[in-house]
Amino acid sequence: MKRFFTALFACSSLIAFAQKKTANKTASQVTLAKKNATVVQLPDTRHDLILQAPVQTWDEALPLGNGLMGGLLWGENNVIRLSLDRGDLWDERSYNGKDWWKELTYAKGVELVAQKKYKELNNGWDAPYWGVTPTKLPAGRLEIKLPVEHIVQQFRLNEAMAEGEARFNSKADLKVIYSATQPVALISIKGAVPEAVQLLSTMDVYRNSLKGDAVPASGGSVDKLGYPEAERGGKQGTQWYIQTAAKGFKYCVFVQTEKRNDETLIAFTITSTNDDADFLKLAAERCSKAFKQGYAPLFQQHTQWWRNFWQQSSVSVPDTAIQKQYNLVQYFYGAASRANTPPMPLQGVWTADNGTLPPWKGDYHNDLNTQMTYLAYQEAGRFDEGLSYLNYLWKRKPFFEQFAREFYGTRGLACPGVMSYAGQPLAGWGQYSLSPTMSAWSAHLFYLHWVYTGDDKFLKEKAYPWSAGVGECMMGLLKPDEKGLLKLPLSSSPEIFDNSPEAWLTPNSNYDLMCLKMLFLSLKEMAGVLQRPAESQKWETAAKSLEDFHTKTDGTLLVDAVHELPNSHRHLSNIIGLYPFNLITTEGGKKDTDMIRSSLKQWDSLGTSKWCGYSFAWMSCLQARVGNAEQAIRNLDIFVKAFILRNGFHVNGDQTKSGYSSFTYRPFTLEGNFLASQAVQEMLLQSWSSQPGTEHTGIIRVFPAVPDKWQSASFSNLRAEGGYLVSAKRENGKTSLLEITASKTGIVRVKNNFGSTPKWNLPKVQLNGDIYSVELKKGQTLIAQF
Repeated sequence: MKRFFTALFACSSLIAFAQKKTANKTASQVTLAKKNATVVQLPDTRHDLILQAPVQTWDEALPLGNGLMGGLLWGENNVIRLSLDRGDLWDERSYNGKDWWKELTYAKGVELVAQKKYKELNNGWDAPYWGVTPTKLPAGRLEIKLPVEHIVQQFRLNEAMAEGEARFNSKADLKVIYSATQPVALISIKGAVPEAVQLLSTMDVYRNSLKGDAVPASGGSVDKLGYPEAERGGKQGTQWYIQTAAKGFKYCVFVQTEKRNDETLIAFTITSTNDDADFLKLAAERCSKAFKQGYAPLFQQHTQWWRNFWQQSSVSVPDTAIQKQYNLVQYFYGAASRANTPPMPLQGVWTADNGTLPPWKGDYHNDLNTQMTYLAYQEAGRFDEGLSYLNYLWKRKPFFEQFAREFYGTRGLACPGVMSYAGQPLAGWGQYSLSPTMSAWSAHLFYLHWVYTGDDKFLKEKAYPWSAGVGECMMGLLKPDEKGLLKLPLSSSPEIFDNSPEAWLTPNSNYDLMCLKMLFLSLKEMAGVLQRPAESQKWETAAKSLEDFHTKTDGTLLVDAVHELPNSHRHLSNIIGLYPFNLITTEGGKKDTDMIRSSLKQWDSLGTSKWCGYSFAWMSCLQARVGNAEQAIRNLDIFVKAFILRNGFHVNGDQTKSGYSSFTYRPFTLEGNFLASQAVQEMLLQSWSSQPGTEHTGIIRVFPAVPDKWQSASFSNLRAEGGYLVSAKRENGKTSLLEITASKTGIVRVKNNFGSTPKWNLPKVQLNGDIYSVELKKGQTLIAQF
């Protein structure tokens, strides 16, 4: 018996020693993982935006902003210019003063198409867009003239601190911030005393433009607005103008200047009747408050906000041009979009400053532009910035319900395909500007926000109600055919056949089918999570009542049941089911893989002659999503090389005239920039589900489409579907570290594409097929080392 207890004690000691050794080993592994873990980085100053002077056009200037206001810093010789803007400056006068859409309703449009009265319909649905208003408005310009010996040499944007700077051939230095914490901007000038600080109204800018070259006809000249001359005033170092616009709307630009020792301070702001009845007094108070603080204290508050912004996530890739573009576009989110400021329209808060109105009215285009502008924030974790568009759509829900009733004749809600800040339809090519499925695409952003945040409160209070409203409108329009399949009365596919009669496609086009199917499947999933089984079943039935996607026998996706994609085309509308909707995936079986392979082969064969810049960025995202890393980087390289101006703004045409596209014009729009940013994220991290519409079962895929030339890369705190924070490193062509932190308790699934066996910091990680899975508690981190 004694020997038994002696042996038992020995075994117990051995077990205890082994447990201690294992615990020490695990602890050392965790310590090593933390030591090697990727850390969120501020943008490297080597990648700052630097422009050599002169900068002589507004659309090549340094972009600055705080979500509400925006500015463009440019100039030459001894003159520095700052183009002024504010997101909610709009002329909302409707075409001919009427709600034209109440007269020529959707039902009447259906009748006219049936009667082949295309010209009459085009006149009714197209003509309103060519009126001067509604339109986004510029806010004028600030011009600072230094003594003639001070010649500007360089403009620089410190992206980490969101500070613009003009450097001279002397000791003069000019710095400017658009305060991240107050609705005001502040300029500090040292080493030179300005000879003049001049505030120009929009009409002043227009008149000055007439002295030089002819005004470009991008959006019509501002004199066509018919406004009275601006009221001007100022005293004791202040100057301001008040512009009376339309429908009782007025806005004020206020500037205050003061010399303090060796520094000249200039504060300015823009206020309007949207802010206060006495908006002039409010503007004076805002500038006075900024002056009392001074540049340094205000800058300290400002930089703290931006530090918090940059701490959300970071990305590092071994390609300087792409890294610069990525950082700049992330900066755009902070500079041009905040949760409670106007969302970014086509040009964000950087409206044209050349005496004209902005291209395409600076409007909200919901047939691609707005959706793609707000597609890159989810993975980057810029949720407050992304809420700008969702909050905007939510606040206009009552009007969108009215629009669904009075234009489409349905319950629910619908947002116009092209709309003003107030949400009113602007018309244009009716096949797209008034297509009901544009609302389904906007609803997809509500769904994505919920999926990436895991915020069930947002799901219940906003995502599902808004999206279900769109679903009700779609169900009101869809009617069963003789086979019981749901069909729309009219169908189209942006922007195939332009606005010709051929653009009215056989219902349903693949584009419409994909928008509808994505909507109904996401509604099914959301209703299921909210434990509303009857509603979930209704949406599932609706999805199943749609026909299959139209294909050729080899799987090539058609435009509709009749038409093949006829030629090179800028909008990837007939393959939108691949990206961003993810309805057709590489893991969806042979039918899906045939559609992917054959459709991309056709798009490749048709060439890129009719592509715009955003087409290359979109195709880069799509190729990354289906795992074609080399094609993804090829398209992204072309975008960065040929379709951005020197300040990083995306332009629609090929600026190198290298034959990438037959379009060589240069109107700038932002959606291409954000698609390029998302392409980088798609190469580094994906987390989609192979079963759309199921209760969320996304699978994390690390470095799923990294090109060969990116042997090293890393990212910190990118977001995966399900609310996970993911960080990873790639060294010498292989994943070396992975960290996943859960925002709420649940099962995390990770694709085993590592090429070697990971060492996990947690027990019970299971491998089933090629998927690792384990339950994580809220706040718990899973670490893999290789």
